[in-house]
Amino acid sequence: MGLTKSAACLLTILSIASTLRAQNPVIQTHYTPDPAPMVYKDKVYVYTGDDIPGYDFYYMTRWRVFSSSDMVNWTDHGSPISLESFSWARDRAWAAQCIERNGKFYWYICAQTVQNNMALGVAVSDSPVGPFKDALGKPLITTGSWSNIDPTVFIDDDGQAYLYWGNGSLYYVKLNKDMISWSGDIVEVPQTVEAFGGVRPPRNPENKERPEIKDMYVEGPWFYKRNGKYYQMFAGMTKGGECLSYSMSDKPTGPWKYQGKIMSEQATNSFTNHGGIIDFKGNSYLFYHTGLLPGGGSYGRATSIETFKYNPDGSIPKISMTKEGVQPVGTLDPYQLTKAATIAWAEKCRTEQDEKGNVFVSHIRTNGYIKVRSVNFGSTAPASFQASLAAGLDGGILEVHTDSLNGPKIASVNVPRTGGWHSWKALTEKVSGQPTGVHDLYFVFKGQNITAGRELFNFNSWEFKR
Repeated sequence: MGLTKSAACLLTILSIASTLRAQNPVIQTHYTPDPAPMVYKDKVYVYTGDDIPGYDFYYMTRWRVFSSSDMVNWTDHGSPISLESFSWARDRAWAAQCIERNGKFYWYICAQTVQNNMALGVAVSDSPVGPFKDALGKPLITTGSWSNIDPTVFIDDDGQAYLYWGNGSLYYVKLNKDMISWSGDIVEVPQTVEAFGGVRPPRNPENKERPEIKDMYVEGPWFYKRNGKYYQMFAGMTKGGECLSYSMSDKPTGPWKYQGKIMSEQATNSFTNHGGIIDFKGNSYLFYHTGLLPGGGSYGRATSIETFKYNPDGSIPKISMTKEGVQPVGTLDPYQLTKAATIAWAEKCRTEQDEKGNVFVSHIRTNGYIKVRSVNFGSTAPASFQASLAAGLDGGILEVHTDSLNGPKIASVNVPRTGGWHSWKALTEKVSGQPTGVHDLYFVFKGQNITAGRELFNFNSWEFKR
């Protein structure tokens, strides 16, 4: 039996309401697998991969970086490095992690080499968002092995830095103070039940069924220290895919003691999982990825975040994925120029990077929108709203609503043809409704007498003025 018209309408409303409450995945304009968060000063930066949709493999050619000061509004800084940044790389721009030392930022990556194996490299920058350049002009770690993937890096209190990595096996080296060389040997960490919950049984030549594995180290290590204890989170093994598990140690090089699974048997729509853990503004956060964006899956994964509290003994509780994600830990100032690519949630648009590195919102379609959370207007309402926009054709309308898609409309900007899709024009309109205090903002895209489905305009930045 089909739904009645009223029932169908109710389901549509409930679906829209659920989307408006959602915060996970935290980035909707691109696929962003393998999130690696880094806290620097008053912001969190997250370094991700870039799954290219439409392939039945982990096809990735670049890396991306985003930042947030409130954990809900994420600014897209584009793609500061790609395979082309490394003369020795030819394919598979897989998981990576960035760290700061003495005012410089070191981004450790893995890629397939021209010699047809996997290797680790390092790029360096004076800024957490780039530009980055290959620090060596050659791999940092190359052994001819396909296990050289998923680097994780940490600098201990005594100044010694460690680089762990590995698929199937776990390795580490001690990095020198320059962060682009290492001393000693490459050490392989023993795989035992006590250390990682299980070991991979040898392949059975008779094709007999192998014993069930409760857990084991697979890949994706995340190495960090908290309250004197060392943690090694990793992608472990669960039925039908990967889970997130962890081990702990009193020393940075082990021995490791398996602690259990953190996130397991969740409906992530992805065979893999890859995580990172940080503390920020008094909260602890788990970053991970799912395949839950439209068109996503095991080869189209997106960053999600959950908050959690450590147990009194320092152990990590089991964490379940949620649609709602995390709550803001700050507010956004509307009287400062804000990049349009600062987004809590987006529909029917993407972000794009021009030749100068400027990142803006593009591919805007009718009835799409951008949501920005916790915007603090203060006690005095703004007088005007200004947006930097560009359109090669008649552009449509940019509406600004508070608190919901159909909430009070406080500004409306008619976007004309500006002379080109990158010909930015600052357009100003009066603000109505006298908004004060903290509100969510919705930038809603409307088309007026425009062919259905075509792009409306590009959106670079916005600002309110008193």
